[in-house]
Amino acid sequence: MARLELTDDEVTKFSNEISAILGYVEQLNDVDLSKFDPTLQVTGLTNVTRQDEVADYGTTPEDLLKNAPATEAGHIKVKRMMA
Repeated sequence: MARLELTDDEVTKFSNEISAILGYVEQLNDVDLSKFDPTLQVTGLTNVTRQDEVADYGTTPEDLLKNAPATEAGHIKVKRMMA
């Protein structure tokens, strides 16, 4: 897969280490967490939102498109960027 070349000693060493890690993870699976709520946010911050406001700058899309070198179907037309 990754084409790692390991010696027999390294294979034995890493196999033992991975087995130890997986054994520890298995212990974590046995912990009873039913009394605890999931922690979704730890800083106490809340999401701040605001109402959207429509700003009228006194112009229309058509007026703005008059400044574009090329337009098509109400959009600015540009050269193709990918082949």
